[in-house]
Amino acid sequence: QVQLQESGPGLVKPSQTLSLTCAVSGGSIRTTYYYWSWIRQPPGKGLEWMGHISYSGTTGYSPSLKSRTSISRDTSKNQFTLQLSSVTPEDTSVYYCASELYYSGSYYYGYWGQGTQVTVSS
Repeated sequence: QVQLQESGPGLVKPSQTLSLTCAVSGGSIRTTYYYWSWIRQPPGKGLEWMGHISYSGTTGYSPSLKSRTSISRDTSKNQFTLQLSSVTPEDTSVYYCASELYYSGSYYYGYWGQGTQVTVSS
């Protein structure tokens, strides 16, 4: 059973960089056709896909967040990391990491972390 666990600070000051890590157990982040994504949900709003990193290390980002987002991985620790720069209170959200399987031209969500609340406030 694959499990994902987010970790990182729950409070970030405006203009700083938010950094979260997702530790994956029960499976390798290098497994072919799997992508590892970050999704967030602001209070009272829907889910927003932020970006992902592939089994080979290639990345993809939401156009609206691309200029501020970076996703990287550490294969030795089987984990991947989100960095979101220049945060504002509008970045306050529950942040989730999740797996996506690429199959026949589409991505399918599989495993999710429990989510972690990040508040941007001075």
